[in-house]
Amino acid sequence: KEVDAEWNGHPFRLVDTGGWLPGGDSLDVKVSRQSEMAMAEADAIFFVVDGTIGITEEDGRVATLLRRLDKPVFVIANKIDHARRESGVWEFLQFGLGDPYPVSALHGHGTGDLLDDLLAALLRLDATDAAENPDLEHEADGEDVEEQTLFSVAAVGRTNNGKATLFNRLIGDE
Repeated sequence: KEVDAEWNGHPFRLVDTGGWLPGGDSLDVKVSRQSEMAMAEADAIFFVVDGTIGITEEDGRVATLLRRLDKPVFVIANKIDHARRESGVWEFLQFGLGDPYPVSALHGHGTGDLLDDLLAALLRLDATDAAENPDLEHEADGEDVEEQTLFSVAAVGRTNNGKATLFNRLIGDE
């Protein structure tokens, strides 16, 4: 599922992938392949994990794939519905993908900070692209016109970790 979203006036496309399940039946393999394609095509990745159960083998395998990519990855420890659960999210540092974001997709807690940091990362990407490709700017009537880039963000992770709930929260849908 793909949808155009925006945060603080900056648009981006959010791609909700199916659950990543390697080694399952043929449908699992196809869904996992689609998730991997979304990861490769995205400008940034939301790696959603279930903060209530900790690291799983499947999470570790996704993290290994994500470390190989040269793009911003946001580890989102979902289902952190109470402050007492926040201390457990630090185990996700083991992935080597940066600080985890404690989020409750159900209640919307932590999503603003996550989106602020996503926007900052995407704007850095845009500035880097503009510096490396000065021909991307167009002139119209003697004025420089900068086209706003629509970035793609893939939400990936194993099944039943709250990706769909987070996706719906971020786009303002039920």
